[in-house]
Order: sequence, then structure tokens, then C-alpha cells
Amino acid sequence: MTRAWILPMLLVLCGSVLAAGLVASGTPGAAAAPLLIFVLLAGVNSPLIFPKSISTLEARHRSAVDGQPVVFWRPGCKYCMRLRIRLGRSARQVHWVDIWRDPAGAAAVRAANDGNETVPTVIVAGQTHTNPDPAWVRKQLSPSA
Repeated sequence: MTRAWILPMLLVLCGSVLAAGLVASGTPGAAAAPLLIFVLLAGVNSPLIFPKSISTLEARHRSAVDGQPVVFWRPGCKYCMRLRIRLGRSARQVHWVDIWRDPAGAAAVRAANDGNETVPTVIVAGQTHTNPDPAWVRKQLSPSA
């Protein structure tokens, strides 16, 4: 199990324990709501909400070809989730690099942020932007893609 799945699995486990406690106390109908909430939180905090991550090398190559931004992110980051959700369907045009799965991506983020792994870090046309406004990122997307 990778680090990316620890938080979602803990959320599902907590929801299951809470639901089991409610069932054991004689209120099985009340157990469904908290379990559903915890499962939804696990889904939002899982890598499933993001498009498939690629390596830093591949992302930079693709960005050089199509001019689309490269976003360095990590699971569980609320700012990364905000960016992903606010981009909507446009998020598929962006090249996503999970810094927990790609050591080169983590190194690139540290180099751009004075040694800190601050995400989301977005590279557009060779310029690095840390935690940019999602509306600004959407404007940077090439209309041809």
C-alpha cells in the first residue's frame, strides 16, 4: 500500500467502525449516513479523483509538445483538490505529477519552493507558480487541446 491510500483507507475504517457501533447499539438505519459520508471523504482524498499521474520527465516532454501546464500534486492536499475540482473537465488537459510517487517531481518542487514540498506547484512555459488560482490555471490551457 502506498502513502496515497493511507488516508482514504483510514477514513473507510473509521466510518466502518462508527457504523458497526451504531448497528450494535440497535440503530442500523442511522449507520448508513456516517458510513456514506466517510466513504465519500475517502474517495475525494484518494488518487482516484485525479487524472493518472505521469513522471516528471514525461510531463515536461508532453508540456513541451502541447504547451499545457504541468501540475505537481500529492494526495490529501486540500489545495490540490481545490485546483482539480475547480478545473473540472479541463483537468484532463493538464499533466499531473504525484510527488509521492515520483522522486524527481518532489525534487523539482523542492527546487522551486526553497526546499519545501509546497503543492500544487504549476509549471507554465518554464515559469513556476506555487498554489496559483484555479481560474488563472484554466486561462493558461491551450484552446487547441
